Amino acid sequence: MSTSLAPAVNAALATVIDPELRRPITELGMVDSVEISDDGAVRLTVLLTIAGCPLRDTITRDSEGALLNIPGVTAVDVELKVMSQAQRDALKEQLRGPGGQRGIPFNQPGSLTKVFAVASGKGGVGKSSVTVNLACSLAAQGLRVGIVDADVYGFSVPALMGITQAPTRVDDMILPPVAYGVKVISIGMFVAGNQPVAWRGPMLHRALEQFLTDVYFGDLDVLFLDLPPGTGDIAISVAQLLPKAEILVVTTPQAAAADVAERAGAIATQTGQTVAGVIENMSYLEMPDGGRMELFGSGGGQLLTERLSATTGAEIPLLGQIPLDILLREGGDSGEPIVLGRPDTPAAAAITGIAGKLASKPRGLTGMSLGLQPR
Repeated sequence: MSTSLAPAVNAALATVIDPELRRPITELGMVDSVEISDDGAVRLTVLLTIAGCPLRDTITRDSEGALLNIPGVTAVDVELKVMSQAQRDALKEQLRGPGGQRGIPFNQPGSLTKVFAVASGKGGVGKSSVTVNLACSLAAQGLRVGIVDADVYGFSVPALMGITQAPTRVDDMILPPVAYGVKVISIGMFVAGNQPVAWRGPMLHRALEQFLTDVYFGDLDVLFLDLPPGTGDIAISVAQLLPKAEILVVTTPQAAAADVAERAGAIATQTGQTVAGVIENMSYLEMPDGGRMELFGSGGGQLLTERLSATTGAEIPLLGQIPLDILLREGGDSGEPIVLGRPDTPAAAAITGIAGKLASKPRGLTGMSLGLQPR
């Protein structure tokens, strides 16, 4: 590129973000060649990771848009090609480190990702809706967020996020779909239709392990795991695979629900994990006259924090109370989380408040060696 447009073209291409890897295409080695004619026409060749890249149109559109905004550029022609095996290997090594090593990156000594395992004692308390909305709220604040839908039997996160795209596979590396700035992986992306998953414990463990090793999330600030209800195989596997994960317990105000939820949090005493806090969902229904109807009773969340504090020997906070809201349900059905679609509602405000408390928890340096030596 010998024309005066070359610097501007290079700068514009650096703003084009790969929609799956969430990094500039220039940084990922995806820009194969750029030609600029004397009349201002730009011919760009972009290398895709695989031939069937589902977001090829997005890359083309974003590249064209970035270049056409440059004064003096008269036309843009984007040609898409596919990386060679050697180029893919180089990309994987760039992303994963020397040798493209596999493993659970969130367990590495240098990882600063906060991992929250969202648990409940029983189903029907809105655990998945809370997970999705917390993730989207944090992403809207500028954090890098991911979700592992670990509820293999009752997966629901893709629908709640409006995701219909399948993950992209680059050899042994899986690129998770992205919605609302959140990277998501779920077993629901690998089964046809609404086919049930009937697996025993070892298969569940292997699926979760593969999600954590083969899926490339990149450098995340926060990773959420949407766990199945109870204290079964997945809860045990999370403790084994992600021993530093903190547990978020979701309950309803009903005392009976709090009794069951206590077991989901008390498992931390057996696994050595910590409980980050309790979230009370469906706390009350706001009436037109400004009053509140407590359909499921009251006090369950506070009761649960007191019991867990006594059981674990640590002060467990009640992070927030989320009211009932029909818009929360409608947002889940339409795939648009309420914190994004209707952030002005009391339910969205409550979730945003909880997300703010989680965001204020520092990306931990505790126990990490800084490599300093006295002189």
